[in-house]
Amino acid sequence: MLSTRLYAGQEATVRTGHGITYWFQIGKGVCQGYILSPYLFNLYAEYIMRNAGLEEAQAGIKIAGRNINNLRYADGTSLMAESEEELKSLLMKVKEESEKVGLKLNIQKTKIMTSGPITSWQIGGETVADYFSGLQNHCRW
Repeated sequence: MLSTRLYAGQEATVRTGHGITYWFQIGKGVCQGYILSPYLFNLYAEYIMRNAGLEEAQAGIKIAGRNINNLRYADGTSLMAESEEELKSLLMKVKEESEKVGLKLNIQKTKIMTSGPITSWQIGGETVADYFSGLQNHCRW
């Protein structure tokens, strides 16, 4: 693949508040602003969602007679379900499939939004934030 050859043997250094690091081999990723980055992200996202079985899953919300359980945009994904159990199931499927291709779910960026009470979630020992805790001061219900 052309992009593999483009990055073969590339090295980098990082400037920090303490100085510059040693040079190291670049093992993963693409340069910031790389023209194929959005395309590659969409390929991975589609592969993950298909292998997670989200299209066949019964979990989701019904809109105009269709079952919708995920919306993808730019570099993010929203999962939707009628119950906490269904949402946890969808999230775990996506997490497992992501890990199979070397991607990791960022728990700090993962939020839960509900129309009712929800228990605290733990994934891999980390707590998933309840999005309403940030919205409650800005919205009136």
